[in-house]
Amino acid sequence: MHLHLALVLGSVVVGFLVGLTGMGGGALMTPMLVLIFGVAPSAAISSDLIAALFMKPLGVAVHWRRKTIQPRLVRYLCYGSVPSAILGTYVMHRLGSTRPAERHLEIVLGIALIVGAAAMVGRSLVPPRAVEDAPLSINRAVIVMVGVIGGFMVGLTSVGAGSLIIVMLLLIYPHIRTDHLVGTDLAQSLPLTAAATMGTLLFGHVQLNVTASIIVGSVPAVVAGSLLSSRAFTHRLRPYLGGFALLSGLKYVGLPPAALGATALGVVVVATVIAVRSRPARPTSSRSLDPATFVEPALEG
Repeated sequence: MHLHLALVLGSVVVGFLVGLTGMGGGALMTPMLVLIFGVAPSAAISSDLIAALFMKPLGVAVHWRRKTIQPRLVRYLCYGSVPSAILGTYVMHRLGSTRPAERHLEIVLGIALIVGAAAMVGRSLVPPRAVEDAPLSINRAVIVMVGVIGGFMVGLTSVGAGSLIIVMLLLIYPHIRTDHLVGTDLAQSLPLTAAATMGTLLFGHVQLNVTASIIVGSVPAVVAGSLLSSRAFTHRLRPYLGGFALLSGLKYVGLPPAALGATALGVVVVATVIAVRSRPARPTSSRSLDPATFVEPALEG
């Protein structure tokens, strides 16, 4: 096993952007592996999942120390996401590793990236709302279903933990503080990623050289990016990264080069407008939501 220097350097860039902006690595790392380094989609997805398992614990520890994780919400998300992540890796395994199967997986990955990019842009357009001090109730069935959808997409494509799930949670709890939203999503993504990693190891899509190169480059870069993540300019990068994910998804699904180039120009213009008009979210309440304020409604019947 040997490291690929170019891949290590590319992983440094992606890892730094993930730590800096909080974006999910699946929207950046997997397209880089497939489109730039020519890694097969199944191997790229599997390697990205394993690398993510090394990147996430530090972020979870930081949020746990700051008490910005909602444990009960994490628990019900995991009830859905952990088994469905393993199912997603099994479906990827059943698709096979032939050229047609890899092409089908590229299309699925492209659709996931397009949906994820749309979710990220939609989130940036939602104006921040006042934080409520009233207890938040957990609808168990809804939260478990959010975990099922996000977990399956992560297991199948590595996209979803940092985009789809967090947007669905924002729709359910529009008044939750951003740091609690991010901390809770990051915490639930750790067992989710572990389950997906177990599935990929079980079904054998991993390329150790690729995985090791990603880990060596991305893990220290994520730490460096996280140390700068509180800077005011970081939120202005997200529209551009979301645009990159969108263009990658369109490339996967087969958009012709001429149309892709025209779309790229439009993406740059739209991302610039969003970046200029957006403002970093600021807490609107001096009191944080304590995990104990989550109330589970009694089950009927």
